[in-house]
Amino acid sequence: MKAAVWYGKEDVRIEDVPVPGVGAGQVKVKIAACGVCGSDLHEYYSGPFVIPSRPHPLTGRSCGPLILGHEFSGEVTEVGEGVQGLAVGERVTVNPLIYCGRCHYCLKGEHIMCTKLGTVGFAWDGAFAEHVVVPSYGVLKLPDTVTDEMGATIEPLAVAIHAVNRSGMKTGDNVAIIGAGPIGLFVLQACKAAGAGHVYVVEPMKARLDTAARTGAHAVFDPTAVDAGKEIAGLTGGLRADIAFDCVGNQASFDTAVKVTGRRAKICVVGLALKPIQVPFIRLWGHEKQIRFSSGYQDEFSTAIAYLEDGRVRVDDLITGHISLDDLVEHGIKELKEHPDKHVKILVHP
Repeated sequence: MKAAVWYGKEDVRIEDVPVPGVGAGQVKVKIAACGVCGSDLHEYYSGPFVIPSRPHPLTGRSCGPLILGHEFSGEVTEVGEGVQGLAVGERVTVNPLIYCGRCHYCLKGEHIMCTKLGTVGFAWDGAFAEHVVVPSYGVLKLPDTVTDEMGATIEPLAVAIHAVNRSGMKTGDNVAIIGAGPIGLFVLQACKAAGAGHVYVVEPMKARLDTAARTGAHAVFDPTAVDAGKEIAGLTGGLRADIAFDCVGNQASFDTAVKVTGRRAKICVVGLALKPIQVPFIRLWGHEKQIRFSSGYQDEFSTAIAYLEDGRVRVDDLITGHISLDDLVEHGIKELKEHPDKHVKILVHP
């Protein structure tokens, strides 16, 4: 079969590889669509990043060659011994977490905190391929009203729903989202689906601001043109936002999150900061603000499927490209890197 194989920094090759076999407790899926994620860009330009540099304790994989791809949907083509509740021909998506099931956190159902955590597409061959084999515990059926394209967005939507859960957002809270990239735009819709009062979006790229406005933001602000904190204060009687989601992960975005939030507000950091960030301790202390972090997801896939099924979340405006597997590097990874103003989510169709 054809697959996109990561060998190292700026070295992803489209190759013919053997079709994987199915072991006990595993399921083979024929890929319909797989989204290109920011994490895939990190691996291409800076990896190994999430890909382990030493043999992974559960999978034994490290430093390539390894097939990328972890946001996907497809059709079950084979089930392994002991798998129940799944049948050949069913349409599915997959929670890509690989976990031990035995550590302190797994036994509490907090799989994202597994002490041996791995992920399909980073520590296990992924879905930029014609077929993928995955543990059956991560496979979820798709309803007929959720298309294959929608199914490939469930993973990033689950990230967003987990962030909303981690933030402690209550019904009616006013929310500010810093960064209208893919995750920020999913967080926007997840907040509205969960009952946010007003949702404001801060983003310097006009195209992304326009997308945020189309997908439900009550107001959008370009931080290079206005003081977003003062603007949001003017819309909230001086109170500012109750919750801010930093969906970027750098100094400027964190500083903005502090500015747009009021007293006793919560700042939920969703974006991955690659460099240390200075924190204005006195300001946070004086206003009793809280900083929380959100990484990945636990059991939010079912909620994501429900949001797509009943229309509370719509992804038509977020899917901005469809490409073949052969075009993954040039028209997927490089396109997102070089033209972030033109794209939100590009889907690969093997």
